[in-house]
Amino acid sequence: MTTSTLGLIAGLLLTIAITTGGLLGLLLAVVLGTVGYLVGGQVDGEIDVRAMGRGRRE
Repeated sequence: MTTSTLGLIAGLLLTIAITTGGLLGLLLAVVLGTVGYLVGGQVDGEIDVRAMGRGRRE
């Protein structure tokens, strides 16, 4: 299991702790899961978050 996967699981578990359901809970789960995946991917070196933020500059 990679760090990005662990980050995704941690984000989803935090969402369960914060909310009890509904549409807002679903959206929060998606956002926190994505953030957890990106942080884990950055730590693993799989994803370069800084390059994603810069966009395409010439």
